[in-house]
Amino acid sequence: MMNKTALKAVFFDIDGTLIDSNDAHTRAWMQTLQRHGHSVSYETIRRLIGEGSDKVFAELLGIESDSALAKQITHDRTQLLLNSFIPNLKPTPGARELVQRLRSEGLRLVIASSSGEELPALLAQADLQDLLDTAVSSDEVKASKPDGDIIEVALRKAGVHPTEAVMVGDTPYDMAAAKAAGVKGIALRCGGYWDDAAFSDAAVIFDDPATLLRHWTDASLAG
Repeated sequence: MMNKTALKAVFFDIDGTLIDSNDAHTRAWMQTLQRHGHSVSYETIRRLIGEGSDKVFAELLGIESDSALAKQITHDRTQLLLNSFIPNLKPTPGARELVQRLRSEGLRLVIASSSGEELPALLAQADLQDLLDTAVSSDEVKASKPDGDIIEVALRKAGVHPTEAVMVGDTPYDMAAAKAAGVKGIALRCGGYWDDAAFSDAAVIFDDPATLLRHWTDASLAG
């Protein structure tokens, strides 16, 4: 499935992967769009969580993410997340323990996320800010997930070849981004919404970080 003996870096999504935040993001989008006169259903937004905001704005409103309206919505949504949602979130099962284990093995750990200004708060709420080497957000790339730009930047920051890294995420967008950059993907079900059939680009699927940790040394992860 993947060559663990050559593994030098692990890239993590944050939302739904290391912190249970996908519902919060969905509701923050809903409430903010409503305030700006756009009524969009929970289901319509939920299926887009995991993509970058550039993709979400294009699909929901048909506007560019650098437009004045999009910038105002982004600001308002970020404030809503920071003040009302993120303080109530919990890490996914085993999130810190998994990251600690991988760090103890000397692996370079990079957050490769579609989150923007709220990323530091998410990491702090998940109690992970002291364990990661660096982070890449959608603000640093031209095209967000499911395009592979974020993974390509993560590879450069980690200083590794695609065959020396693996991506851990909870959406098909994470797996597609990893595949586009030539990186193997590990899918986690803890983000909810998606069934296993949606993770066709993943090398392997687990329930959550705790389950991945239990199987980390299994032959099922070896190349």
